[in-house]
Formats: sequence, C-alpha cells, structure tokens
Amino acid sequence: MAEPGLVVVDKPAGITSHDVVSRIRRLAGTRKVGHAGTLDPMATGVLVLGVERATRLLGHLMLSDKGYDATVRLGVATTTDDAEGDVASTSPTDALTEAAVRAALADQTGHLLQVPTAVSAIKIGGRPAYERVRAGEDVQLNARPVTVHELVVRDVRRVGDVIDADISLRCSSGTYVRAIARDAGVALGVGGHLTALRRTAVGPYGLDAARTLDQLAEDFELLPIAAAARAAFPSLELDDDQARRVRFGRPLDLLLTAPTAVFAPDGEFLALYEHRDGTARPLAVFVG
Repeated sequence: MAEPGLVVVDKPAGITSHDVVSRIRRLAGTRKVGHAGTLDPMATGVLVLGVERATRLLGHLMLSDKGYDATVRLGVATTTDDAEGDVASTSPTDALTEAAVRAALADQTGHLLQVPTAVSAIKIGGRPAYERVRAGEDVQLNARPVTVHELVVRDVRRVGDVIDADISLRCSSGTYVRAIARDAGVALGVGGHLTALRRTAVGPYGLDAARTLDQLAEDFELLPIAAAARAAFPSLELDDDQARRVRFGRPLDLLLTAPTAVFAPDGEFLALYEHRDGTARPLAVFVG
C-alpha cells in the first residue's frame, strides 16, 4: 500500500485534473488518489492531490485561499469567459485608457457577489453546469459571495485591437478568475475573457513545493500526511490520555479557534478537531 500523503503538482496546460490524477495513481501504485480544486485544461500551476487516507484532508484544503496569475483580454467576450470558448462579441477598445482598465480591475476586489461562469462544475439538478451548456441549454447560475483579498495589475498593454492586462490575485475558495475577467469587461463596456491562468498557491502549498509530472516520474515526491497537516492547519501536541480519546473520536476539553491538527506524543497525526458545542470535537479522524 502507498504511503498516505499529499502530492503538489505543477499541472501543465492541455490536460484535465483527472488526467493528472490518473498519472499519480500509476506513479503511487494505488487508485486511492483525489485532488483539491479542479483546474481547467487551459490552466497551469498548483494542483494538490491526496494519496490513500490523505484524500480525506482534501475537502478541508479546498476551503483554503488560493493564489493566481492571469491575463485578462478586453475587447472580446467568449461563451466560456476564457480562450477555449467561442467568440460571443467584440468591441472597440480605442477609447479605453490604462487608468480605466486598472480601476475596473481594482473594483473586482473585496467582498463580491459573483455569478459563476456558466461552464463551471457547479451542479444543477445533479448535472454539472458545463454539461448543460454543451448540450445547448441556457444556464443561469445564482450569484454567490466570494472574497478577493488582493488584486495587483502587473501590466496593461495594447495588442492589436484588444487590451491585455496581467494580474496577480489572492482569493477565497470558490472565486472564478474567469468571472473577474468577464465582469471587468462588462464594467468597461467592451467585454472580456481570460487568456491565461496559472494557480500559484492552494493554502500553504505554492509553486516552490510543486513538481512537474516529469519530475515526479523520475522521483516520486510525497509530502507525508503529518507534515501536510502541520503545513495547512494549526497544530496541537496531545498527551497519552488525550491521544487515546482521539482514537475513539471522543471530545476533548480544549478551546480551539480554528480547525486544528492534533498529534500523539510520538508525532503521529491523529485527527482534525474543531470547537463545536462548547468543546473540541473531531472533524475527521485519521487513525483507528
């Protein structure tokens, strides 16, 4: 059986997140592999995968903030809000100034009510929205609250009839960078879409920790589950009696301010606990 842990992949363009999972299953020698947060085929960058029981960490990691580098193209709107869709409209950008572009992108920061892109994986009646769109249905998704903590405009340049803006951002889970491009384009009256997207971080795991599939094929590097938990969550060392209680999923008389990774005296990762109903209770127990 493969060791439990996380694999941080630098996903290349042109393949799906499921393709990456398939490659890691072969390299790890197990079918029990999952990923936290899908990346579109066009997108590159950090994709966090769990192996064996570390897959149970992924649902909690998906709630982490994420970082992205992206290029927004103004003057063209597409059916998917990115370069993979068909052109829906074009508009002249001659009157657009760099100051106006920067201001429109700056407005895409803070607490936002964002309508997800229609080709998202959000399910409607049990089917992903993108399947319904590809079947020719008119999909309307409800706006949902997201937070863009920071958005930095790195460059604004004219490329023929369009304007490209390079941005870097940190945002909450559930934020669609394609929707940021779309909404900035709408605000400027010219339409917009995403031409490049690179995820630079998922929670504490950044590009510095990521490995390409070729690198992993040469040297399969797994972050052990204990190290992964310590990197992503506050940590707490328990005594023998507390560790025994955790193994049975029992509450602990502790005050926790956030989901916390708890460890046995010998350093073994036992569980994630949270403060609930006046005491510390298990979110997920990783040992029997």
